[in-house]
Amino acid sequence: MQVPVVSSRESWKRKKTKSLRKFKDNARGCRSFFTLWSKSLQKIGGNFGGGVQSYFLFLRFLVVLNFVSFLLIAGFVLIPSINACKDHEAFLLLCFLGPKECMDYDPNPQGLVVFYNYFLNLLSGTGFMEYSYLFYGYYNNTTVEDRNFYNIPLAYLFTAIFYFAFCLICIIARSVPERTGSILLIKMQRVCVCVCVRGDLSHLVDLEEESIKKRAAALTLCQKIVLYALRVSMCFGSFGLIIAAFYGIFVATDFSQVNYVKGDGEQGILGLIFQYLPSIVITAGNFLVPLLCDQIALIERYAPSTTVIVALLRAVFLRLVSLGVLLFTLWSQITCAGDTKKKDCTLCQYNYKLYPCWETRVGQEMYKLTLFDLLINIVVLVLVEFPRRMVVDNWSSKLAQWVGRQEFVVPANVLGLVYGQTVVWTGALFCPLLPLINTIKFVLLFYFKKITLFYNCRPALKTFRSTTSTFFFLVVLLFGWGLATVVMVYSLAEIHPSMGCGPFRFFPSMWSIVPTSFYNLSEITQEFLFFIGSQAFSIPLFVLSCVVMCYFITLASVYGKSVAMLRAQLKLVSCWHLPKWCSV
Repeated sequence: MQVPVVSSRESWKRKKTKSLRKFKDNARGCRSFFTLWSKSLQKIGGNFGGGVQSYFLFLRFLVVLNFVSFLLIAGFVLIPSINACKDHEAFLLLCFLGPKECMDYDPNPQGLVVFYNYFLNLLSGTGFMEYSYLFYGYYNNTTVEDRNFYNIPLAYLFTAIFYFAFCLICIIARSVPERTGSILLIKMQRVCVCVCVRGDLSHLVDLEEESIKKRAAALTLCQKIVLYALRVSMCFGSFGLIIAAFYGIFVATDFSQVNYVKGDGEQGILGLIFQYLPSIVITAGNFLVPLLCDQIALIERYAPSTTVIVALLRAVFLRLVSLGVLLFTLWSQITCAGDTKKKDCTLCQYNYKLYPCWETRVGQEMYKLTLFDLLINIVVLVLVEFPRRMVVDNWSSKLAQWVGRQEFVVPANVLGLVYGQTVVWTGALFCPLLPLINTIKFVLLFYFKKITLFYNCRPALKTFRSTTSTFFFLVVLLFGWGLATVVMVYSLAEIHPSMGCGPFRFFPSMWSIVPTSFYNLSEITQEFLFFIGSQAFSIPLFVLSCVVMCYFITLASVYGKSVAMLRAQLKLVSCWHLPKWCSV
């Protein structure tokens, strides 16, 4: 027997490959050790499936996104603002004395303050909380000249814009692999719709949905007309409930803003309830309206998959547009319904009597929405979910057994996360530390949901597919990001900044800081920026982009053909081994 001779070069290559593979395994293990909640997520996936695990993965993604966003804001806005307060070389960028009425803004309480008012101020964002780095009104219109020239208003604006762009990039970067995975899963299911065990046929075919389709096909023309008329009327009924919820939010916000107290404690708990009234109405609407719409869905008699889709669309529309109604009510009061010629808006171009610092007021509303959402989750966990589990486990009556333990409903919980993140994006321009608050909130929410999942919930009867669900979560999150972007653009370009507070107090709009700072640059820098915006630069860049795009399109088509060939081979192999149960 001849033993193969290995040269020293080949031996060195093998040793190098082996050591490199060992190093990669160690690095992967070290990475999994430092990954946030990796063991908990594995335990959740093993006990409750990939659908529930996808919710917690989505929650971890939002925690990391908010924490990195806070680091971005702290590095470019918070820390320079703190240094500017300590630096003697900091000075006002633009000094302009407007009307005295517009400059009148003093949120600090006068005289002695009762101790419990500090707790009320903490919950409402007024008093000592209002005039702090938490809100827009505390930041000054200053620049710092130490070794470098640092323009705080310009940094504030560009940090907000880059924050939104950074979040969009993270969402898209995360959604692309999820979308690819879901597409591959769907195509793999289409390649081989096989039943390896005949007794497991019910796991792949929804018999209820098939029976509904058969009954729908057997209906007469008159019965179909009655059914479609019933569905249309129920659809109008559900939209009527949603519109009623929107009207309630409008009335509650208008009442809350008119009866607003500046944190002086004259109304105490009653004043706090008035301030939280929009948050209470929004939360109540988000809870009650989907329940009523679920009862309407039983009358509509859709297929189960269609019922789930319709319920999700209604819930997404309700949550996002309810926030839009709140903002619309605030904007209409701040700008006097868009008519700056009215008495209250003529002097300052905004309603200075009701909103001496309107940016801080909007930030306070978003702060209260975030805090109230966390408080509601804690109350539901302590007062609803734990008592329900104790009653079901310790009481053997038919009613308790009929109620049973609750299921962890993935879509409803994810919509709660999307709603909370949309609130943070909306308020980040007016409350710069809101991403940090949301990070703490989501960390606490992770542990709350984990506790209620393992102690209060039972495994779901119908599983939620993790690949398609994660992509759906990110798509809904993009809608929330779009709503918050519209709010930011409108605030930057249309509404006059408050003259008594904030870094843009002496500008006609927040965006005015950009051309003002541009013309303060050196001539060489201005010429360079003009060249970037000229045709001499944009046309070659467009041609180069077209070439690169054509290259990637060609590469994608080649990969697509390779995947199609592999799919065809897999189909042939599958049907060769399972000729009875695989249909091509």
